[in-house]
Amino acid sequence: MSRPGSYSLQSRLLVSVSILLAVFLGLTGVVLDRAFRASAEAGIAEQLQVQIYVLLAAVDQSDGDFYFIEDLREPRFSQLNSGLYGLIRDADGQVLLRTPSALELAVNELALGRELSRGDTQFRRLAGASELEFFVSSYAVTWENRPAPVIFTVLEDTATYQLEVNQFRRSLWSWLGGLAALLLLLQLALLRWGLAPLRRLARDLVSIERGDSETLGEDYPRELNAVTTNLNLLIQSERKQQQRYRTTLGDLAHSLKTPLAVIQGEMAGLRSGPDHAGATASDTVRADVIQEQLDAMNQIVGYQLQRAVRGDNTSALARQVNLAEATARVARALEKVYADKSVKITQQVDEQTFFLGDERDLMEVLGNLMDNACKYGRGRVLVSSSSVGTDSGAAQLRVEDDGSGILPEANELVLQRGVRLDTLPQGQGIGLAVVADIVHSYGGQIQIERSSLGGAAVIVTLNNIRVSNLRESTAR
Repeated sequence: MSRPGSYSLQSRLLVSVSILLAVFLGLTGVVLDRAFRASAEAGIAEQLQVQIYVLLAAVDQSDGDFYFIEDLREPRFSQLNSGLYGLIRDADGQVLLRTPSALELAVNELALGRELSRGDTQFRRLAGASELEFFVSSYAVTWENRPAPVIFTVLEDTATYQLEVNQFRRSLWSWLGGLAALLLLLQLALLRWGLAPLRRLARDLVSIERGDSETLGEDYPRELNAVTTNLNLLIQSERKQQQRYRTTLGDLAHSLKTPLAVIQGEMAGLRSGPDHAGATASDTVRADVIQEQLDAMNQIVGYQLQRAVRGDNTSALARQVNLAEATARVARALEKVYADKSVKITQQVDEQTFFLGDERDLMEVLGNLMDNACKYGRGRVLVSSSSVGTDSGAAQLRVEDDGSGILPEANELVLQRGVRLDTLPQGQGIGLAVVADIVHSYGGQIQIERSSLGGAAVIVTLNNIRVSNLRESTAR
């Protein structure tokens, strides 16, 4: 059942074609009607000219008077008011002779005209009395003993002509009407056939909505390929979004485990501590620690929930984040955290490289990678960037350490959620998995190689990159 306000594309096309067809056939009918009338009038002009020759052959003059020397070959000339009339006039318009059919014709009421030179022929349509109309053909000839030309005129009323025209019009519009109905039926059939892929597309979408199929097929016309391809991408993106919801819940649970454990320990200490004035300062410190962990939990919850609803992060309107500045901020924080290991983070990141995306995503990637490098290395960490390709639309970010490294066969394994090769340092084994998830959401790639420092090198390829001024990166 159609929704309120909806309309049928087939109906719109059918109405448009019907209007176009009506205009075309209407103009065709008008043109054919005019052509038929012009042809009929040309035929009548030829017939009247022949009748003038008949009069010329049957007329003679004696003592200045004209008379018929033989019977007229056209029977209608001899029938009174037959509709065909013959006249012979002088240059002044005076009737010299008329056929028997014209005996009662009111010649004086007809504007037959007088100005014709010898050899001139004139054909026209003339209105008479009592709403009668005539086709009039006149021919001026010279006659012996007459200085001025004699005008032979034949008149025929338009009744027969009008009857033929009316019959032609009825026949013409009947045929055009039948043709229009036939063309509309054919057009309707063609529209249904032409729009069949759209109806099939609608059925396939309903099938996907019901869960009967996974994606749209590929056997659609070329004009619909772009639509079906984008719809398939949209369907896949929706499924990834649902998967992201489940993954984010897992990330959230793992991220909150450590702050919750700290809070539980501190709360246990507060409950078991002595209740005297000397314990007040310690309790205050513990309360500050608890508050710090609660703040961390709030930040983690907010970030993970925003990731869950944000979807793919490939918007062209994303914020530009300076890669070098973000790296420097993370480096300063980690050097303080790992001050007991005397960690030295060397940065070789181009200051003109900008990440087009969410700053928190970039900070999450840098924080996890650089934290792992500091955690599993011996004190030296190198962070560098380089452009990929000539169009500067992508860049590689390398985070290297001087630790024991990762075996090649374990490169893919450590990217899986919850997998840890070294269980001694504190953690849950989801850091690299979170990084991989964020990088893939931006259409990037992540891989692990051997570092030039002797440990592991995590290489992240980011596609959402803009380089405003290409130049060699300088180490800080």
